[in-house]
Amino acid sequence: MTNASRYHHGDLRSALLQAASEQLKEQGIDGLSLRKLAEKAGVSRTAPYHHFKDKNALLCALAAEGFESLDELISQRFEGETLRDQMLFFVRDYLRFAVDHPERYELMFGRTLWKAGTPTPELKSVAYRSFRHYTDKLAALTAGQLPAGNDPLRLAQASWATVHGLCRLLIDGIYVNQEDMDAVSEQSVALILSALGR
Repeated sequence: MTNASRYHHGDLRSALLQAASEQLKEQGIDGLSLRKLAEKAGVSRTAPYHHFKDKNALLCALAAEGFESLDELISQRFEGETLRDQMLFFVRDYLRFAVDHPERYELMFGRTLWKAGTPTPELKSVAYRSFRHYTDKLAALTAGQLPAGNDPLRLAQASWATVHGLCRLLIDGIYVNQEDMDAVSEQSVALILSALGR
């Protein structure tokens, strides 16, 4: 099937997002453009604008896809017999997700969209939903186990911030080596569990 026929069947948006994902990985955020994507997809320069009004909209769609993947990870990785195991599976996979897709992760959490750009309603919805999903999972896991005065929401925020900080250190190459990822994951989970009095 040619690119043009995919467009006529309404699949150009998916084709553009796939091409944009590859371009993001190869050239970073600055290397992305709707014109280049049109060329890669073999369609007119104006065709992408039927799906993305501008580059910001394209970037938001890519970030939203990333949060969809993260939300799926949250659904799947809270497994195991103990709270420690469930947290460890989640932290390891979250770190791996960030390290395997650094440009996408930067787009999802960086200034480009949340401060310098304009996050779309779709992006806001899926991003906030993934955090609510994480909060709900953590609240269910720790129900009746938190020390008095502890707020499950604050625990979710603090633990997410811890993992996010590790991701940034790994991606930026400042401190943590990928070879240390498992050991650092275990230590971060130990700190979170310590805060729970576990």
